[in-house]
Amino acid sequence: MKPVTTVSTAELVARCAARRAALLEVLGDGLLLVPTAAESLRNGDVHHTFRPGSDLAWLTGFPEPESILAAWREAKGRVRTVLFVRPKDKVREIWDGRRYGVQGAKRTFGVDETHPIGEFWKRLPGLLAPHRRLFCRLGADSSFDRRLFEVFAGLAGQRARSRAGLPAHPDLVDPSPALAGARLIKDAVEIRCLERAAQVTAEGHVAAMLVAQPGIGEHQLQAALEATFRSLGSRRNGYDSIVAGGANACVLHYHENDRPVRRGELVLIDAGAEIDHYTADITRTWPVDGRFSDAQRAVYEVVLRAQKAAIRAVKPGAGTDRPHLVAQRELTKGLVKLGVLRGDPAKLFHDKKFMPYYMHGTSHWLGMDVHDVGAYQDESGKAHGFRAGQVLTVEPGLYFDPKDRHVPKELRGIGIRIEDDILVTADGCRNLTEACPKEVRDLEALVGRDWRA
Repeated sequence: MKPVTTVSTAELVARCAARRAALLEVLGDGLLLVPTAAESLRNGDVHHTFRPGSDLAWLTGFPEPESILAAWREAKGRVRTVLFVRPKDKVREIWDGRRYGVQGAKRTFGVDETHPIGEFWKRLPGLLAPHRRLFCRLGADSSFDRRLFEVFAGLAGQRARSRAGLPAHPDLVDPSPALAGARLIKDAVEIRCLERAAQVTAEGHVAAMLVAQPGIGEHQLQAALEATFRSLGSRRNGYDSIVAGGANACVLHYHENDRPVRRGELVLIDAGAEIDHYTADITRTWPVDGRFSDAQRAVYEVVLRAQKAAIRAVKPGAGTDRPHLVAQRELTKGLVKLGVLRGDPAKLFHDKKFMPYYMHGTSHWLGMDVHDVGAYQDESGKAHGFRAGQVLTVEPGLYFDPKDRHVPKELRGIGIRIEDDILVTADGCRNLTEACPKEVRDLEALVGRDWRA
């Protein structure tokens, strides 16, 4: 597989302009402010690798830290866009890399104005002056919030003196629900990015399967997986990889990835490559020596049946809770067949007797964030219906604690999860990650092939 190509800047700029216009059409009149994510220290003077905030990236495509978007509607619905960015700095660029700078940002990202980030607070009162509403999310950065209220206080005095009939300060409105709703439906560019992320992620999982053998370290499998991500154009993961051998798979967010995987154990890998700020999210579980034991196969087939049934439940108009309910019912039936539960599956399902073995949700939205934004239900608690353009995971699993004496001995310590990324289409759904093997016969043919050959 060749390295992926990215979306062209021109295409991204055009798409971001359309997104800003659509969002402000929903929000209405007022000033929209969207800061990017803050840089953060990892330890000492070492920073975590910077990734732009998803909202600002979605609205502008601008990748640098210390940037803020201001946008509003003018006459006839035209959107005015101002971007505050870091200025060019020859010394800092020697140390930290090149910057677009004020002129470069305007030239490249299709905005009306750009200014140095250092001028933001000085210019903000003028930007706010004509507006009765400010669309800005609070709570992400306390220092930003504090300075914003200082500007409000100063603006109140100016408005009182002017007697222009404006309120003391603009009404503060959280744009997050509107932004989440807009980001929930993926456009054609976003779907292409997710398809590429899925393609790269599938290749990474296959690479780990190929090198697997008894005694290999979880970290070595992670290295094979993530080396493939990088070689195919993914600059970063969408989240930290989970590589769990044996009973470690019963820890849902296991991250140590530091022990060898013994003969006869399963490996659970939950990992996703990020492409152009969009991440895939695939989980596969397979035997490190290439052969499922009878007990492992029995559990795996229960989870696989549940996953396939849950995927079939994804279609426009179906409730967003439908895949979860379908998966729970199928897993409950399977737990009876496995001898873990006894009784009528319908009653066991109603009484949630599956919960000790399946304790997490079946799906979450997927996009720029691995747990992407967007509501699942309305204010009354009723599930929304699926709509074309949404992307979600479907990831049922079963987990049997190695010390649980209520579970047949041969099942203890088995943890299995199977996860794919599903696009809701006009007439059903499409599995974006179907290229990643998950049938028993395919896994047994593939796992360890490099060393068995």
